[in-house]
Amino acid sequence: MKLFASPQDCETAFYEALEKSDLEAMMAVWADDEEVMCIHPGGARLVGHAAVREAWRRLFEGGARLTVHVGQIVAMQSMMMATHSVHEFIAVRGEARPAAPVIATNVYVRSGGGWKMVLHHGSPSARVEAPPPPEGRPKVLH
Repeated sequence: MKLFASPQDCETAFYEALEKSDLEAMMAVWADDEEVMCIHPGGARLVGHAAVREAWRRLFEGGARLTVHVGQIVAMQSMMMATHSVHEFIAVRGEARPAAPVIATNVYVRSGGGWKMVLHHGSPSARVEAPPPPEGRPKVLH
């Protein structure tokens, strides 16, 4: 079982797994809990570890290789929970036109096994310009 020392570490692993279409790495970021939820843009609400895993399996099975740039991060964190609101700029490798940005909410909880994701909710966004890659750490509100 992979341990994540911070919500940021867990989020980094989430987006790396997404870019690599790596199902095992993707599921390593999720809490092994029946209350986890995932909502892909325009998709149904998936509840439970098995449903979330199956949705990622189907997505990765499609074979599209993605590049993901995450920007405009707003983070709130307490001792046991963290919420990140981000813009995801996703492109399919080899396609000239990037997809419309997605606004995502990622929620993490802390347990004895470190930080794990319990919710990923992506919604289509109005087209916005991708910001330049961040130079520092994301702003964290306490």
